[in-house]
Amino acid sequence: MNLDATDRAILNVLQANGRITNVELADKVSLSPSACLRRVRALERAGVIDRYVALVSPAAVGLPTTVFVEITLSSQDDDHLDAFEEAIAACPEVMRCHLMAGESDYLVELACADVSDYERIHRTYLSGLPGVARLRSSFALRKVCDRTDYQLP
Repeated sequence: MNLDATDRAILNVLQANGRITNVELADKVSLSPSACLRRVRALERAGVIDRYVALVSPAAVGLPTTVFVEITLSSQDDDHLDAFEEAIAACPEVMRCHLMAGESDYLVELACADVSDYERIHRTYLSGLPGVARLRSSFALRKVCDRTDYQLP
């Protein structure tokens, strides 16, 4: 989908406030409410707007510890990749998992209560993942930058 300036303006406003009413959004981007709603629906249908969510503070819900785990598989054939990806997606503490190019095959981000909680996740999920040859964990000390909005030119 080719995004024009109005589409980008709509996306910038929605990224900052996904709960804004259509009337308020229309006013901010200088459209009528009906034209604005048509554009938002078109952005949703095209998959440009993936979903609407509430961003929860991990610390406020008892998950202040972020752990990044680099995972290397014993084989990168389709069966091993598919089995690993299905299993890692079933781990509820996994916030993000990326297939990587480079030294490790995957980079996984976990939300944990503390070091003991990470040990539980390691024993319960990570150590039993199919095809894993190596796990390397790093604990985040603090977030320096945490964006959820993409900068649209």
